[in-house]
Amino acid sequence: IGSALQGVIYVLDEPSIGLHQRDNARLLTTLKRLRDLNNTVLVVEHDEDTIREADYVLDMGPGAGVQGGSVVSAGTPKAIEKDPLSLTGAYLSGRRAVQVPTKRRPRRHEGIWVRGATGNNLRGVDVEFPLGQLICVTGVSGSGKSTLVNDTLYASLAKLLYGSQATAAPSRGIEGLEHIDKVIDIDQSPIGRTPRSNPATYTQLFGLLRDLFSNMPESRARGYKGGRYSFNVKGGRCEACEGDGTLRIEMHFLPDVFVTCEQCKGRRYNRETLEILFKGKSIADVLDMTVDEACDFLSAIPQVKRKLDTLQAVGLGYIKLGQSATTLSGGEAQRIKLSRELSKRATGRTLYILDEPTTGLHFYDVERLLIVLHALVDTGNTVVVIEHN
Repeated sequence: IGSALQGVIYVLDEPSIGLHQRDNARLLTTLKRLRDLNNTVLVVEHDEDTIREADYVLDMGPGAGVQGGSVVSAGTPKAIEKDPLSLTGAYLSGRRAVQVPTKRRPRRHEGIWVRGATGNNLRGVDVEFPLGQLICVTGVSGSGKSTLVNDTLYASLAKLLYGSQATAAPSRGIEGLEHIDKVIDIDQSPIGRTPRSNPATYTQLFGLLRDLFSNMPESRARGYKGGRYSFNVKGGRCEACEGDGTLRIEMHFLPDVFVTCEQCKGRRYNRETLEILFKGKSIADVLDMTVDEACDFLSAIPQVKRKLDTLQAVGLGYIKLGQSATTLSGGEAQRIKLSRELSKRATGRTLYILDEPTTGLHFYDVERLLIVLHALVDTGNTVVVIEHN
């Protein structure tokens, strides 16, 4: 704005992330000033205020991942609202809505009290976190939400329960910790940093799939054990790419380039391993399925089905089981972590902390996410969410 350039296309990817409504209104005013200087502002967004303020909207879909890739609707926000094919339009017009609970959970007597928190800009605050509730911590950007929840509450609990070495933000003390036996911070950091990490390995589904294939009659006749179907050890994997499915070519002075392995064609396993089939599919074929496809294909195996159901519950039916962790967004990584927690046996004494879980989520995905968060609370757990949504 200060440079007063004209004829520029500005591209912004989710600029409303982490902004309170007050700050978002200021951001939108700024973007409109850029437009009025005779520029074009292109914004990738799910934020309702941003969509309503736009001059022209492109609605992509109809679903996510393999179910997406089309322009469902295009035009003014009013035109999108009237389009019966647009899921975004259905939420904008009020035909669909993220449902608000008709009644709230009764308060339990137990709670966690943070006394005299003074980290960063906190001014000696006393705060109660009632247990067995879905708690939202909100406020303008920079007001101290993350300091209170992550740096004070989580750091103190992690030190007590797990012997964490991280230093908690200063406070006079925290009471009521005896009511909690587990604290889990479900953030948006990657579930792995190598191509070998994927949703199947992270949710421990991969071990069940390896057991399934190692118990096939042909596999047992050949003496193949579960390790044969791992791409982390020698034996069953393609040795040309060491089970990555891709080869990294180092480009001096440029980012590395990844190309599909010529020998296995990206399937990660050698020919002998791929000869073992379950219902006509090899383990590489199963890893190439989406969660929705695998749910139908593996519906007869209860343990596998349960893990796949939790991935569907968090709205990740479109991702592939063997999709590289490096290609997943922060929101997808967070929901994979949520699904793993959902598949565990509930103790009813766990505190979950989520920092802006609706980041990058459409109205429809927010609706699905809330169902999952309420399910965690309904089993007696406590969920603390830092949010502006």
